[in-house]
Amino acid sequence: MEEIDRKIVALLMQDGRMSYTDLGKATGLSTSAVHQRVRRLEERGVIRGYSAVVDHEAVGFPLTAFISIKPIDPSQPDDSPDRLAGIPEIEACYSVAGEENYILKVRVARPLDLEDLLARIRSSANVSTRTTIVLSTAYENRPMTG
Repeated sequence: MEEIDRKIVALLMQDGRMSYTDLGKATGLSTSAVHQRVRRLEERGVIRGYSAVVDHEAVGFPLTAFISIKPIDPSQPDDSPDRLAGIPEIEACYSVAGEENYILKVRVARPLDLEDLLARIRSSANVSTRTTIVLSTAYENRPMTG
């Protein structure tokens, strides 16, 4: 990827609502040139979408946890992501190396909701779990630096 495209991506990661005019000023390109580059980055799948950064506490989901899962029966198909895809509290599912197969990032309102979620994950995917509750977040979703 060209250096100018990296800069555009980094700027959009900092502010996904940045105008083409402002992107042009920051990169030294014309507005139409920036628009064309952003469109190409979207078409190539480098930019997959735009989203709002939400204060999860303000919307009622202050408790974040990471749940490591591994199958109870190692011979079963590796389809945990598909089995868990419909559970809305799961924000992300990472395939990992190590003792567990996946790590799930989840957000819930209360510890009791986490307990319920763990039971649903275990029964839906036939997995054992190990949970780490987040006490605070120093930073998250940091933009790339050029």
